[in-house]
Amino acid sequence: MLMTRDPHKGHAALRRGRWTQSGADYFLTTCTEDKRRGLTVPPVADDILQEMHAMEADGCWQLRCAIVMPDRAHFLITLGQRLSLGRTVQRLKAKTAASLRLHVLRSERGLFDRQMRPEDDCLAVFLYIYLNPYRAGLITRKEQWPHYYCGPDDWNWFRSYLDQDISPPEWLIR
Repeated sequence: MLMTRDPHKGHAALRRGRWTQSGADYFLTTCTEDKRRGLTVPPVADDILQEMHAMEADGCWQLRCAIVMPDRAHFLITLGQRLSLGRTVQRLKAKTAASLRLHVLRSERGLFDRQMRPEDDCLAVFLYIYLNPYRAGLITRKEQWPHYYCGPDDWNWFRSYLDQDISPPEWLIR
């Protein structure tokens, strides 16, 4: 039996009526299809981070911090004025699709996004992103993850907090 997509359910239904705001900060997570591992193969991770920087240079966003994990990428951005959030993520996925295909990977449809609110603790989000490979047991706290980026302005204030034990925001651990 062939199943048809119900336009009133799924990602499309969740996005209906939503809008994005240029200048707002967004926490984003994109995953590979079926959570297949392979994003940290050096050419793939390098291509993803390179495109993230290209998008910053093109005014799509300001990349505040990002990490590429084996099956996902987390990033915190300030949305630029060129594209909506959806179009911006579409660009990232389109520009990195060839690199993923070379390693038998595909981006999962959709993404997790959250517009940061004034009451959100930005420090906790930076720590969540930074500490991902440590929590996953991929490296020890004495090592540095090679596929991590933090913008210079944010790194200046953020690095002094790396030894503090701060819990991630509740919306990230549900």
